[in-house]
Amino acid sequence: MRKAKPKKRILLPDPKYGDVLVTRFVNNLMLDGKKSIAYTIFYDAMDIVGEKMKDAEKAPLEIWKQALENITPQVEVKSRRVGGATFQVPTEVRPERKISLSMKNLVLYSRKRPGRSMAEKLSAEIMAAYNQEGAAYKRKEEMHRMAEANKAFAHFRF
Repeated sequence: MRKAKPKKRILLPDPKYGDVLVTRFVNNLMLDGKKSIAYTIFYDAMDIVGEKMKDAEKAPLEIWKQALENITPQVEVKSRRVGGATFQVPTEVRPERKISLSMKNLVLYSRKRPGRSMAEKLSAEIMAAYNQEGAAYKRKEEMHRMAEANKAFAHFRF
């Protein structure tokens, strides 16, 4: 890379839980710069999770963090051209990218879910991910399967 790397922006913790990870998630959830609406959606989703999973004896934030952990991919495949042929080379995912991928998948598959409000859809996807099911979890499993299938090309890693 020719240019200098851009500085990492420091995120402020969210107002309710005081967690930087929540702010990062809300930034992924936000549309058109409407952060206050994104916070409302997230907090409403947490309330719904708290209501529906009383028997889990965990705080809604703990359930959300566990759900994120369950849908975090460890390996992914990257296309690599070697002598005219394109190979899908399995590579380990960087820690920053792991978090980013899991958050983006959770938001993406929440939006695709059928339901009334975004808070309901998000809470349903969080609970599904916590129970190791749902579309976001399936996506992670699919990524791991692809990497496993292309393990033979691991020596092309760059």
